[in-house]
Amino acid sequence: MTPRRLRYSVAMSLDGYIADTEGGYDWIVMDAAIDFAAFTAKIDTLIMGRRSYELVSGQGSGMGFEGMETIVVSTTLDPVEHPAVTVVGAEVEAFVADLKDREGKDIWLFGGGVLFRSLLEAGLVDRVEVGVIPVLLGGGVPMLPGLTRLAGLKLHSVEEMPATGTLLLKYDVTREPPSS
Repeated sequence: MTPRRLRYSVAMSLDGYIADTEGGYDWIVMDAAIDFAAFTAKIDTLIMGRRSYELVSGQGSGMGFEGMETIVVSTTLDPVEHPAVTVVGAEVEAFVADLKDREGKDIWLFGGGVLFRSLLEAGLVDRVEVGVIPVLLGGGVPMLPGLTRLAGLKLHSVEEMPATGTLLLKYDVTREPPSS
């Protein structure tokens, strides 16, 4: 069995924010050259925090997540009121570690800098994939708030989207800090 990877894949402004000060993301340009269908074909599970879930579920369209198992990390959502998703409110790291051991495709950690930080610090994130959008927000929701220790990364690939100026950066998480 090939191990499942937990992939944090997110759009970020050049100055490090995943949402503006109001939580908005209308500054994210969509580039037709990005093969979103190829990306989602490698994913069968989606993990997100409550705020990301509320944002996505408010869109109504599902944003192409149909058919994916969706896990929402929240201590405030009532699972009975959200039967289409699995709500995890405690022992999140253990749940995700178990999820990674199950048979299946990769797992997409969608949005949520705080959730990303906790899973990264627990050693559960395998790849960080950042679409750097050429915009400076000057404030907002940081990609990685309050990391308590260094996380080593090894460059996997870089793709340039000339039409929009977006860069797709992919890094594998290493379990040791980068060497100098």
